[in-house]
Amino acid sequence: MPFYVYLVECRDKSLYCGWTNDLKKRVEAHNKGAGAKYTKRRRPVRLVYSEEIESRSLAMKREHKIKQFTRAEKDRLVAGM
Repeated sequence: MPFYVYLVECRDKSLYCGWTNDLKKRVEAHNKGAGAKYTKRRRPVRLVYSEEIESRSLAMKREHKIKQFTRAEKDRLVAGM
């Protein structure tokens, strides 16, 4: 089963990074207010970046790494998609 690391852009133009095994359901959950406390107040969100990862542990590590990125680095990821 593949896992995904993703970035969604919130209504206020901020970016939220997460991981999931079902990208479509996760984005829908964010938009229903059930995804994360951060995105709940910033709906709607839209998917702007994703990458497929082979395991849960690697997805979690990649998410952690991306969360350390500056906004400019995250914007480069989005632009390169």
